[in-house]
Amino acid sequence: MVLPIYIYGSAILKKQAVPVDPNYPGLQQLIADMRETLAYTEGVGLAAPQVGHSIRLFITDGAPFKDNEPALVDFQRVMINPEILEYSENTWTFNEGCLSVPDIHEDVVRPAKIRVRYLDENFAEHEEWLDGIAARIVQHEYDHVEGAVFTEKLSAIRRKLISGKLKNISRGKASARYRTRLE
Repeated sequence: MVLPIYIYGSAILKKQAVPVDPNYPGLQQLIADMRETLAYTEGVGLAAPQVGHSIRLFITDGAPFKDNEPALVDFQRVMINPEILEYSENTWTFNEGCLSVPDIHEDVVRPAKIRVRYLDENFAEHEEWLDGIAARIVQHEYDHVEGAVFTEKLSAIRRKLISGKLKNISRGKASARYRTRLE
């Protein structure tokens, strides 16, 4: 089932999400619904808070960036209770958008490489180094489970320049080709 996306201004996007255990009710169905929602919205990542669940879970699908980085065709992950263990000192800038912040895209500076530990949908533990766009996708989604959105990474001047758009989104005046929700 395609789920509505909670948009900027929704309280759930500002809450730090709680850890997930294997007994979380409907977890496998939620993951399946998140995958369907991500495919429908043509996004590259989706965190549980964006669909109304304040739990430490997100999914990724790097395939839309396969032309830039061919290895991303296989970058599909379910990350439960993720922890970013290390960040590189090297950074790079990339233009990001977010399903919860429709029609806003801004250049964001992030570490180029990270080491992340997480559980998959079967609660098997994984640890891996990621770089490039894969690292960026994970950092962006990780921000969501920490209660942050990408616009908080912008300079004060950039935030001021888009403040009117953000205010409109938080008032429910957002235009997206997918269902949105504001609470």
